[in-house]
Amino acid sequence: MPKQNVAEQFVDILVRAGVRRLYGVVGDSLNPVVDAIRRTGDIDWVQVRHEETAAFAAGAEAQITGKLAACAGSCGPGNLHLINGLYDAHRSMAPVLALASQIPSSEIGLSFFQETHPDRLFRECSHYSELISSPKQMPRLLQTAIQHAVGQGGVSVVALPGDVASEPAPEKAPEQALVTERPSVRPGDSEIDKLVDLIDEADRITLFCGSGTAGAHQEVMEFAEAVKSPVGHALRGKEWIQYDNPYDVGMSGLLGYGAAYEATHECDLLILLGTDFPYNAFLPDDVKIVQVDVRPQHLGRRSKLDLAVWGDVRETLRCLTPRVRPKSDRRFLDKMLKKHAEALEGVVKAYTRKVEKHVPIHPEYVASVLDELADDDAVFTVDTGMCNVWAARYLSPNGKRRVIGSFSHGSMANALPQAIGAQFVDRGRQVVSMSGDGGFSMLMGDFLTLVQHDLPVKVVLFNNSSLGMVELEMLVAGLPSYGTGNNNPDFAAVARACGAYGVRVEKPKQLAGALKDAFRHKGPALVDVVTDPNALSIPPKISAEMVTGFALSASKIVLDGGVGRMLQMARSNLRNVPRL
Repeated sequence: MPKQNVAEQFVDILVRAGVRRLYGVVGDSLNPVVDAIRRTGDIDWVQVRHEETAAFAAGAEAQITGKLAACAGSCGPGNLHLINGLYDAHRSMAPVLALASQIPSSEIGLSFFQETHPDRLFRECSHYSELISSPKQMPRLLQTAIQHAVGQGGVSVVALPGDVASEPAPEKAPEQALVTERPSVRPGDSEIDKLVDLIDEADRITLFCGSGTAGAHQEVMEFAEAVKSPVGHALRGKEWIQYDNPYDVGMSGLLGYGAAYEATHECDLLILLGTDFPYNAFLPDDVKIVQVDVRPQHLGRRSKLDLAVWGDVRETLRCLTPRVRPKSDRRFLDKMLKKHAEALEGVVKAYTRKVEKHVPIHPEYVASVLDELADDDAVFTVDTGMCNVWAARYLSPNGKRRVIGSFSHGSMANALPQAIGAQFVDRGRQVVSMSGDGGFSMLMGDFLTLVQHDLPVKVVLFNNSSLGMVELEMLVAGLPSYGTGNNNPDFAAVARACGAYGVRVEKPKQLAGALKDAFRHKGPALVDVVTDPNALSIPPKISAEMVTGFALSASKIVLDGGVGRMLQMARSNLRNVPRL
């Protein structure tokens, strides 16, 4: 039996770690690895048109499955293209292994053609980034990289010269166990004791939840009921905590709505659950704050804490809820629920008049119709910019849907590449890319990837021929918009030229039918919706403070406007509030 080379051993270890596909663009330094994949039936090579797409796709796959995903780039410029998607995956805590192939090992350090040093370049966006300079480093170095990515939640990068990949691997060593899942982390008893005391002493408690509440919906609801707490969330916490939530008071931050801001500032104990919410200007500085996080380095880096609790949210609440003294006073909770419903009533009215007849089409209307027609278990990938606003306001979570975006890194052009990774996980699941025309056109070449692999992704293009969020940022800074206009083609015609289904929608009455037809189509489809470039989600009244930028007093208002079916939930929750 022929002896394995390093590339074959590399691929075998990826398969053992649960990796089922490697996204990338072929190149000479990658040839040994790609050929090893060709000769095995346990892992697929997914050809994309740009390595940035490969990294975004792997990050999305990891977020959908919770398991290790992988991408690759050839030496020099090839692997450099990975960096933006790897930054996003790393900041999203998505376990991703990136193979950055390298120039011939004998030429490293001599300014050889296409020479870069990926083991150095990727250190800021990874937990681990190292060079395999000798076959003797295999398989231990790759196993270490995998365990960093899975164990710490984020990116690991392995640089591998093509000549080393072709060399014989060391004699096959006994297979070592690989870390493929993260453990639960329970806080220490002393921290639980201190937290119980703070909760029992507090009269008004608010919970503010982030993506760390994934898998802990029931525990959060049980705890909120025990202490009669309103529950707010950050954008990344929306999909995990907003549905079936009778304590919901909305979202805080630049895209916020409802009473979340008031609830976090009018309580006397704020408990941050699994959130690394970056906008500390929205957090109070005059109430007691507790933070619960599985990553100890996140504790206290946004606000001054009265107690830091190292543990994952579900295990912490399982320990905590049985020990706290149940509260019976609902006055603070009911007050916040009423404020929340009133706030939603106000912003909905600002954007409902004649919306079904308005031309160009209101993007809010597009998002609301999309929310109604999409499958109950759809995966939405969302471009950064105004699509974030529409997703935050109109997509209704239900415990089965997923919403993925570049919510921590804030990159343009993320939605289409992330949709590729999400669709490869399950070809039978509906995947919808909510793309802006700016983001879509930036990586438009990978629409061809959908066609080549016959991925049934549905691209809903919010086409306002501008960089809408940038225009909004200029507006609130008191600046005229400049350099934000896009001279776009008929994107539906472009989609048809690529071999996909494409339809252009210019009138509201065409929208529902176009979306239904696209959803019924078995292959990739694009719905090019011409939307109003002036719909920047700004309320009728603009305060003087707004023109100074996203100041705290202004940012609460500047992005108000439209919350979709969330108003119905708020009204429903009010039924439990006694009439005073």
